Amino acid sequence: MTKTINHNLMQSSMQLFRQADHIFPVATVTPSPFKNLPFPLNVYAHALLLQEGSATYLHYGLFQDDKTSMQAAQQFSTDLLLARLPTLLCRILEVGVGLGTTFSLLTQRGYSVHGITPDAQQIAYIQKSIGEDASVTCQSLEGFNAQPESFDVVLFRESAQYIEPLVIFDKALDLLPPSGDLFIIDEFALKYDKAGAGGLHLLSGVVTLSERFGFELVEHIDLSAMAAPTLDYLLQVTTKHRKSLINDLALDDTQLTQLDESNRTYQKKYASGHYGYALLHFRKKTTPKWRLRILDKNQTPELFDLFKKTFNHDMSPAFWQWKYGSNSGREIGVWQENKLIAHYGGINRKILFFGQPQVAVQIGDVMVDASVRGMLTRKGPFFLMGATFPERFVGYGKPYLVGFGFPNERAMKVAERLGLYAEVGHMVEYSWKPLSKFPLWGTRLNYIDRNQMNFAAPAIDECWQHMAADLQEAIVGVRDWKYLQHRYLEHPNQQYRIVLVKNRFSGRARGILILRFDPEGCEIVDLIASLAEIPLLIIHARRLAGIHGATRVFCHITENFTSYFATTGGTQRSANIRIPATAWSNGPTPETLKNRWWLMSGDKDFR
Repeated sequence: MTKTINHNLMQSSMQLFRQADHIFPVATVTPSPFKNLPFPLNVYAHALLLQEGSATYLHYGLFQDDKTSMQAAQQFSTDLLLARLPTLLCRILEVGVGLGTTFSLLTQRGYSVHGITPDAQQIAYIQKSIGEDASVTCQSLEGFNAQPESFDVVLFRESAQYIEPLVIFDKALDLLPPSGDLFIIDEFALKYDKAGAGGLHLLSGVVTLSERFGFELVEHIDLSAMAAPTLDYLLQVTTKHRKSLINDLALDDTQLTQLDESNRTYQKKYASGHYGYALLHFRKKTTPKWRLRILDKNQTPELFDLFKKTFNHDMSPAFWQWKYGSNSGREIGVWQENKLIAHYGGINRKILFFGQPQVAVQIGDVMVDASVRGMLTRKGPFFLMGATFPERFVGYGKPYLVGFGFPNERAMKVAERLGLYAEVGHMVEYSWKPLSKFPLWGTRLNYIDRNQMNFAAPAIDECWQHMAADLQEAIVGVRDWKYLQHRYLEHPNQQYRIVLVKNRFSGRARGILILRFDPEGCEIVDLIASLAEIPLLIIHARRLAGIHGATRVFCHITENFTSYFATTGGTQRSANIRIPATAWSNGPTPETLKNRWWLMSGDKDFR
């Protein structure tokens, strides 16, 4: 029974394991004994208390027929799970201990149980109701450490949906001995078929990932039809006891309204087959040669070593922080024993997807140690990363709708052969000769730096809005002031010249140029303007190149937009840069994306 108000808005405050299992007799209803629980646990617990006379469990009930009571349906779920535990007394880690009923029941049966939850209120409740010596700790699974093979069973009961599956299987692999059992009873997404962040892990993806960690699926029970009536029940009791819930828990009426809306949404997703409920029983069979993990900050020294071996130059901590840490980046790695031997990075990028705001991920820093670089099969490290990353993060119902990048030719060919990437475009180079320094009297230039935030932001955002309006039928990375500030002004290594082109007399912004001068010439790294202003911006770039003594002006642009540059008299040639799309996970097809990207050097070049 783990519904949140809105998964997109509430996820950050709801990273708690949502079981709340404890028999609580009807006593003083006001103040509620559950008032201090996080919302919406307090609502569910108190609603059950008001309706049933006790709050025995807060997990989903499994209804055998329409005459089954809620308490009987919840008890059936518990019995179904307990019947599958090993008969020999063993060591169990319960992840998401809730308020302790299952914990107590397992302990009474002779199991050695340790429970964890990141919710301090639930820990306080357990210690008060069961005793302060109860073996429970206030920890997340991510932060939980124990000796290898410390447990025979790891149990998740409606808590796995709040934990990254890469963490679940990685932790379970260490905590369990050979033939150790992993049980998950929870809600899952059964399919995603449209854009938008999903609230649940995709069931098929969880099963596929388990195999990469050396687990076998022993049993899968589809409980969707039995679990769905729980949502009907929740809507009934929150409606019936609405006034008491608001008064006894000191709630705002809006909170309950949003909670009911969330539950109705879940009703529809269960009815349409998008969401479901299942019991999964995995067993540890082998320890894989290569281990997938999410890279965290304390592992960055290993990343820096691999980076230097791969690219023959250093990555500084400041550059890594700018690239991944401050931009909601995601990184996964592959370890062989205790050595990082491969890395696959993803950088968050806000985009307009045919005029609609979405989020893409730019793949970068794909590295494989030279000792295993030749293993380019579906058993090798490159495939493990290249398949797992989109399965977890890219496509419908995932954090990123689409992925893109700029792989070298060898990596592109390998990824295409393995079915990971599909080409959706390529880049060309335009170059021009510099012009004389004489001004264009109708316009003037202003240089933008970090000290001109108030002056620059409105003009840049105005130029971006004009550009976005012209690219309604394309895919383009957002180029507003916030992006420009981070991408160019806050770059830890590079210096860019950001130039605002304005009308001399009216002051109207015409466009933004981002330039970089190096021995190759003056590069137009990026531009922000209505597409009709491109010729004007190029003339100014050529003038500035002449002023600074550059030998040429050049830029990279996706081939499908060359018509806007062809009228400027430049020379076009291939840049030998192909644009891939993620072809492995379920999302917009490569055919939909083909020749739709607007990309320039600033999109690809993070030097």
